[in-house]
Amino acid sequence: MNIHIVCVGKLREPFYLQAAAEYAKRLGAYCKLRLVELPEERLPAAPTQGQIDAALSREAAAVRAKLPPSASVIALCVEGRMRSSPELARLLETWTHNSAKHLVFLIGGSYGLDGQLKAEAWDRLSMSPMTFPHHLARVMLLEQIYRAFKINEGSSYHK
Repeated sequence: MNIHIVCVGKLREPFYLQAAAEYAKRLGAYCKLRLVELPEERLPAAPTQGQIDAALSREAAAVRAKLPPSASVIALCVEGRMRSSPELARLLETWTHNSAKHLVFLIGGSYGLDGQLKAEAWDRLSMSPMTFPHHLARVMLLEQIYRAFKINEGSSYHK
């Protein structure tokens, strides 16, 4: 299975980098993982909604340019559906039998994802109604994908 994670924003903090690298390494046994980092648009300290919308639109264009053909796209966003780890594992199992060759998770930057990009996604996933830094969301997503594979193989990792 080919899993892509397209992220707006670069990981810089060593603790996020280490955690993401650890889960990426673990996932190597289960899938071909590709992480794509795109630059976050620069905005003034107190941007207007128009400036934010324009930046999100430019980020969305950069994201679309990185999407492989025949991909199932899942946008991470607060208005997405919350799923338990076993539910995500069942969905991942379903996606492995889907005709799409690539499963792509999208993680937006500080201001999230463009509304049109979210509307175009095959599914929308929420990690929680709480707000998390987008860098932490990447680590959480990697861990949950790993957990889903472990659940599907019947491992005791998921207790």
